[in-house]
Amino acid sequence: MPDFAKSAGTLIAIGADAIVMSDMSELGPIDPRIVLVDGNGNRIRHSVQSYVDAYDTHSAALRKDPNGLPSVVMLGKLDPATVMLFQTVMQRAESLAVNLLQRGMFKRGGNSTLAAKALINTKRWESHGQMISWQDANDPTIGLNVEYLDPKCVPWVEYWQLYCMQRMAAGDRQKLFESDYASLCIDSRSV
Repeated sequence: MPDFAKSAGTLIAIGADAIVMSDMSELGPIDPRIVLVDGNGNRIRHSVQSYVDAYDTHSAALRKDPNGLPSVVMLGKLDPATVMLFQTVMQRAESLAVNLLQRGMFKRGGNSTLAAKALINTKRWESHGQMISWQDANDPTIGLNVEYLDPKCVPWVEYWQLYCMQRMAAGDRQKLFESDYASLCIDSRSV
């Protein structure tokens, strides 16, 4: 679903030879999200990188001032096993992006490591829902192979119409499966 699959959608897209985008197109950062259950049974969605960044920030502050109460309190709230898990998840997401880029749009050249680091950078993309525009994706620090189409050109208008018709055809509980010759709408409860 295009409204919810920011990071997963971006990972799928970078495995292609090129991405066709226009002014209303967007990719999303590939920083992973994990849902954990707290001590009260509440499900809490965590930004993996933000959690690791908080640990690194407070650890560095505590090394400078071993009596720094705010860092002591904050580090007491961060589970070391979760930090290790999240570090591994971040490494895996970056490795997956590098692999997809090397097999996809960078198979004839390009810095897949630099692009993956840029796409996962939570300092540049401050929230998981932040838009990466066609200009950002085309920026040399990312360097994705983006084919820009003017929103008024015939191919883009046709793509947009197809997208709108597919959104109307698929209900809330349906998934759209596509191939190069057909689209099939299936109730998600049966998948």
